[in-house]
Amino acid sequence: MPVVVGLDNGGTSNNATVLTLDGRFLVDGLVEIPSEVRAGPEAAVEALARAFDGVLARAGVRRDLVRAVGLDTPGPASATGVISSRGSTNFAEPAWWGYDVRGALERRLGLPVTYHNDGNAAALYAHHVHFGADAMSRSSVCAVVGTGLGGGVVESGRVVAGAAGMAGELGHVHVPLDGLLAPGQPVPTCACGFAGDAESVASLTAIARNLLPYWLSRYPGHPLAAEPPERAAKLVRGLGERGDPLARKIFTQQATALGRLFTVAANFTDPHAYFVGGGVVEAAPEFRDWFLATVRAHTVLRAEQAAVAAFALVPDRDTAGARGVAIAALEAVRAGVTG
Repeated sequence: MPVVVGLDNGGTSNNATVLTLDGRFLVDGLVEIPSEVRAGPEAAVEALARAFDGVLARAGVRRDLVRAVGLDTPGPASATGVISSRGSTNFAEPAWWGYDVRGALERRLGLPVTYHNDGNAAALYAHHVHFGADAMSRSSVCAVVGTGLGGGVVESGRVVAGAAGMAGELGHVHVPLDGLLAPGQPVPTCACGFAGDAESVASLTAIARNLLPYWLSRYPGHPLAAEPPERAAKLVRGLGERGDPLARKIFTQQATALGRLFTVAANFTDPHAYFVGGGVVEAAPEFRDWFLATVRAHTVLRAEQAAVAAFALVPDRDTAGARGVAIAALEAVRAGVTG
């Protein structure tokens, strides 16, 4: 049976999957190789081609059966896969600035390539898994908490990309800070230059840069004070799982920020579902459930919205990107549209 291939490009690794035209994934779990993005665009595109060949071999599928490829990368990038002219965390070298990674991969493989950024890809996968056969008649909003705050908006089963491909950048939506910040807590700042956007609170970078310094000042003698800031930020979740008061303060602020972000979404897109993903919810069940419940408690919905809204987690975190862009490629094939 003909197939599409999904390729998820990351800062260190590429992941890949294969999806049949009748909607069956032929690969379980991760199929990873180094992404080579720091070696420059040419090396990275070759690494994507190796991931493509490798996953087909793993699935036992001939190359001539591939009808299209889905590609995702970290953003920001245009709707057609051109990396931002300002670069990004994963594409910091000047050779990447303004680089058409989708077009380059399309030329290298000789196949049509559909592109989304990684947050949109995860959002699309969560949407289709949650709604199944009803996916094309439902809408959703997804926030993925990682180093930054990614996500996406899905309407009628398809990602809302926007005119320049920058729609769904939920991390840079401003959220109300009144009642979220503790007395005397500085207004958090984001690497994008904004102050008080969702990413400035709900991200790993926010913990290291904004939240942990404040809360350590309120918990003198806390063990995290002896750790370097970046390492301390990565240790917070484990402490939160064990009920550490400082860690729970931090995650309460993050969940509150996400709830306020979803409140904005409720008044702007009125989606059927709200998804939360990322490392913050890849945790022990008690902590994960507490965090999602806190997000929901701070999402203000009208009674009519609350009656139909669902709150859920992004499934299969490690493979969601590759699977999301495979779904996008499949829809493009069915519609006769690629790119």
